[in-house]
Amino acid sequence: MFHIKDHKTFDMFDRFGHLGPKRRQLLDDTWAKLFRDEILPGLPVSQLRKHYDPSNGRPSNELFAMIGSMILQQMHDLTDEQTVEQFCFNIQWHYALNITGTDDASAYVCPRSIWTMRRIMTDNNLYTELFAGIADHLGEVFKVNTNFQRLDSVHLFSNMRHLGRIRIFATTIRKFLTNLKRHHLALFTELSLELRERYLAKKAESTFSMVKPSDSSRTLADLANDLLFLTERFNENSEVKTMTSFGLMLRLLAEQCAIEEDQVTKKRTVTVKPNSEVASDSLQNPSDPDAGYSGHKGKGYQAQVAETYSENTDTGGK
Repeated sequence: MFHIKDHKTFDMFDRFGHLGPKRRQLLDDTWAKLFRDEILPGLPVSQLRKHYDPSNGRPSNELFAMIGSMILQQMHDLTDEQTVEQFCFNIQWHYALNITGTDDASAYVCPRSIWTMRRIMTDNNLYTELFAGIADHLGEVFKVNTNFQRLDSVHLFSNMRHLGRIRIFATTIRKFLTNLKRHHLALFTELSLELRERYLAKKAESTFSMVKPSDSSRTLADLANDLLFLTERFNENSEVKTMTSFGLMLRLLAEQCAIEEDQVTKKRTVTVKPNSEVASDSLQNPSDPDAGYSGHKGKGYQAQVAETYSENTDTGGK
C-alpha cells in the first residue's frame, strides 16, 4: 500500500527536542537540516504511486524516507547492510529523513526493501530526474549563477565495481566455471560438486563478500589453491586454453601468486603475494581486464578535465 508523510507541514512540537539545545544545535549545523528542509519535501515520490496499491495490502515503508535513504547511501558510499544500520540507529539520518517515530514501522528498513526500491528507481530511470531536480533546487537555494561557471578540475571515475583481492579471485574463478559449464559441460561435471557449488551456488557471492578480516589470509590461500588446481587441470586441454576466462585465471595466478615446485615430488604449491609485490597494472576486475590501479587515485579508468571561463571575446569566450 502506498504510504507517505506530509513533510511540508511543520510539526507543532519539536520531535527532536529531547536531544537538548546543544546537541540539537549541532544537528542543525550539519548537512541533515539542509537535506530535511530543502531536499526531502521535493523528492519525486509521486512517480512511485503506480507501483503500490492505494488502499490494499501492507503499507510500504515511508517512501520519502526510502528515496532519501537511496541518496544518503550514495552520498556516504555505504553498502546495503551499512545503510540499514544508519537508517535504524543514526539520529542524524532520522532528522534528515524526518523519521519521528521510534517503532519498527517508522525506524526500521530491511535490505530487501532497499533492493526493491533500487530496482524500481533503476527500471523507471528515476535517478536522472531525482538528481537533476536536487541540483536545480540547490542551485536556487545557494543562488548559483549557472550562466558563468568555471570548473578548475573535475575528476571523472569509471563506473566499475571495485573488488578486493578475495572478490577478484572468486569472481575470476566463477567466470571461468560459468563459461566452462556453458561450453564444455562434460568437463564441468567432472569437477567435484564441492568445488562447483563453492563458486556457483546462490549464496556463493555473499560468502566471499562477508569474510571476516581475521579469515582473509586463509580464504585467499584457499582461493589460490583452487586457482592453481583449475589451471593445472585444464592447461593441457587445447579447447579450454583458448577460452578468455581461462586466460584471465592464468594472468591472475601469475600476478597475484608465487608458485614453488618440489624438486623431488614435482608437486607445485602456491602462496599469495603480499600487496606490495602486486603490480599496479594487475587484474582489477575480470569484467574489464584492461582496467588498472593507481596507488594515488584508485582503481579503474580515470580522467581529469579542466575548464575555464573568460568574458574576453578575443579568446572566443573560453
